[in-house]
Amino acid sequence: MRDLHSEADFVYGQASGGSGDMSVALSIYSDRAHLRATLKEDAQAAGLTVTSAGPLADLAEGAHRSLGDVVMVDCPQVDGAALAALSRLDMRARSGEARLIVSTSTEALEDVFACMDQSAPILLVDPDRAERVIALGQVLAGFPSGRLRELSDDDRLMLLRLTEQVGQIAGRIDRLDPRGSGAQVPTGGDSAAHGAHPAPAALPGTGGDHLPDAKLIRRIIRQRQLRARFLDADLFADPAWDMLLDLAAARVEEKQVSVTSLCIAAAVPPTTALRWIGQMVDAGLFARVSDNADRRRAFIALSDKAAGAMARYFSEIGLASPVPL
Repeated sequence: MRDLHSEADFVYGQASGGSGDMSVALSIYSDRAHLRATLKEDAQAAGLTVTSAGPLADLAEGAHRSLGDVVMVDCPQVDGAALAALSRLDMRARSGEARLIVSTSTEALEDVFACMDQSAPILLVDPDRAERVIALGQVLAGFPSGRLRELSDDDRLMLLRLTEQVGQIAGRIDRLDPRGSGAQVPTGGDSAAHGAHPAPAALPGTGGDHLPDAKLIRRIIRQRQLRARFLDADLFADPAWDMLLDLAAARVEEKQVSVTSLCIAAAVPPTTALRWIGQMVDAGLFARVSDNADRRRAFIALSDKAAGAMARYFSEIGLASPVPL
């Protein structure tokens, strides 16, 4: 078994030299000194140039400091100053200054998720060392090959599998809804302010189909969970479908779903669930919804496209009911 040094080198080797190419610059911010040292060690093993490594206070005070190409932030606990620093970092990264990898705790996830909505960072929840290395590899996969050595075939397959799977799901939904309805979540009036979805007769392109009663969808979810009592749960891991079911039920119930709740519904580790949520948002199947009453919170909902596809699916299997979308 490879140690973490060779793991980092396995994900990405030494940066290319010559021809004026420069290695990728990395900044590290964490209040835990031992973690800063570990991150620096792994990054250097992967051929990256660590330009800075300091506590979160450095991030808060360094508004005009160059970020480098990649920024890794460890923020297991948040306060007003930390959230403000993360928000500023998010806005800077949106302009293309850096790619972000942010680790946090389950307790702080809602706050961190809500304040980082511009730059599509990779979010990790209580990650171990290997998960951080893998996240770094995912970010570096988007850099020009001239700056880094190519991934091995095995690692490239690992890093692309999630994107391919979500792309397949989006393709199936597009075939069900050839006209498409975009990724917007219905909003409007006082109902939107209270987190309720308006109830049109049917969404465009649904053929008049409606989602079943929420109790029926919840029963399907419970039946799926029941399998783990008798068989290995890993045999049935399907976080995308579990989240689609949970959001479909919440849409009928006119309830908002927090990112933490959706991670639980996915029945996989939070970091894995967050990767799926990000990919599903990118694919136009999920939509991020701000809390009008508290801008520090954000929720996840089905896009109209995904809701229409779920309605047609339930209609096809004979589970449709007169519950409007």
